[in-house]
This record gives sequence, structure tokens and C-alpha cells, in this order.
Amino acid sequence: MALAIEEIKKLILAGIPDATIEIKDLMGDNNHYAAIITSKMFKGLSKINQHKLVYKSIGPKMGNELHALTITTKEK
Repeated sequence: MALAIEEIKKLILAGIPDATIEIKDLMGDNNHYAAIITSKMFKGLSKINQHKLVYKSIGPKMGNELHALTITTKEK
């Protein structure tokens, strides 16, 4: 089962409310995405911890409904 872009955005925004999110479907299969996420919450965090925030927002759907997500994070 695939996860739609709008559902991914909704999940990320639930955990990172000020996020600006751009998502592209890399393969056209609703299963392989690239996301650029910008947030003030990333300030002072390492890239690893920024990515952990994103993965925490997505929760158990990552690796299940959502197969692959390439993440780029930026500070606002």
C-alpha cells in the first residue's frame, strides 16, 4: 500500500508544525519520494537529529506504507 504526498505532508506537519515541505514522486509509483523540509525546529540540530525529527513524525508508516524517502532538511 502506497502513501500519498498529501498524507506524508500531513504527518510531517503534525510533528513539525512550522515546516515548509516540498515532495517529489521520484518513480511515479507513489512509493519513492524526495522531500525538502524547512523548519525553525532544525536550528542548532545536526543533520542526523533533523532527519530523526522527520522520521519520528512519519512514525511506523516509514518502511511500511512509505517505502523510500530521501530527506533534505534546511533551517528557516
